[in-house]
Amino acid sequence: MTNFVQVSTATPTREQAIELARSVVGERLAAGAQIVGPVISAFWHDGEFGTGEEWQLLLKTTRTRYPELEAHLLEQHPWQKPEIAAVPIEMGSAGCLDWIAANTEPAK
Repeated sequence: MTNFVQVSTATPTREQAIELARSVVGERLAAGAQIVGPVISAFWHDGEFGTGEEWQLLLKTTRTRYPELEAHLLEQHPWQKPEIAAVPIEMGSAGCLDWIAANTEPAK
């Protein structure tokens, strides 16, 4: 099992995505963030079907840092119940994985 995960979430605006990205990377909860958007989503919410424009964040972190990252996202996210999903990074270049590990160490 790998120690690395890619976490995704989305926000309603570009500015909110940038702010979340800055805060999680600044606190070393993720080594880096990519913002993709706008994307169009189709979804069910409160029993109703909807579509909307969102900005997706892709965050690279370790399994060890994931609980703190999730807690931060839940606290800072503009939505009450945001989608936060983590998938394992099964393989990656040694340099990339070393970078994730080095940049998610808690600040001393």
